[in-house]
Amino acid sequence: MWWRLSMACPPELEESLVWKLNDLGLHRHALQHAPEAPDHRTLMLWLPQPEWPESERQQLIISLEPLAEPFGLTLPDAHWDSVADEDWSLSWKQHWQADPVGQQLLILPAWLEVPEEHRDRLVLKMDPGSAFGTGSHPTTRLCLEALEATPPNGNLVTDLGCGSGVLALAALGLGAEAVVAADTDSLAVRATTDNRDLNGYSSERLSVALGSVEALQEQLAGRRADLLLCNILAPVIEALAPGFEALLQPKGRALLSGLLVDQAPRLKDVLGSLGWTVTDEGSQGRWGLLEIRRE
Repeated sequence: MWWRLSMACPPELEESLVWKLNDLGLHRHALQHAPEAPDHRTLMLWLPQPEWPESERQQLIISLEPLAEPFGLTLPDAHWDSVADEDWSLSWKQHWQADPVGQQLLILPAWLEVPEEHRDRLVLKMDPGSAFGTGSHPTTRLCLEALEATPPNGNLVTDLGCGSGVLALAALGLGAEAVVAADTDSLAVRATTDNRDLNGYSSERLSVALGSVEALQEQLAGRRADLLLCNILAPVIEALAPGFEALLQPKGRALLSGLLVDQAPRLKDVLGSLGWTVTDEGSQGRWGLLEIRRE
């Protein structure tokens, strides 16, 4: 028997909750997400009953509550159901659908067929169970739409904090010559590699390594990219920003997301002090995106 947790998941909390569950070693989870209602998601989590008595489940919820505080939110109510022995790895798949993004892109769970109404879209096959960052979060969608608006035709692209690899795959599908990716999470490196294989790209087109700026530099081997993708939380972007110049051509650009709109002014000041100019901005709800170039 299993306990199944159902909890409303505001977009602001999606990445934090998924990261926390993975950090706790709880990988039997999914986000129920309907493309027609992108702001209404439900977090689903399956736990074996013998290992999770009521006291342990209460402590789990208590450990999640602080994740809502930075956003001025309260963790939504948790609902527990007792379910019969079920293959959770199949059960969570029922909660994923083909997800159109922008005008051209379609994020497609690997086990589904392309819906007829989306036959003309660029398909990005994903295994949503492998890591966070499958495209539903507003910051990821902002990056995908920005890539679509200015396709990286013939570009060498770097993806810093690649997560599931969805941005790297979109860049390749939109014309990039190659993508060099890195993430400090070994699960993300594995997810990007798996999703690369799902989409039929070679390691020459999409290389991925464990690490940060230095890992990208090592893979670039003296080259510099035309475009940097960085969908990470604002404080991390700020910490990594001094390394951006070494990754990009003098006329290169970067798309930075993962930041809250009210974090943008400070980040723009930091980037300005490092010689970067903000050339475009975007937002979805409370989340923002900055495009930067060298002055």
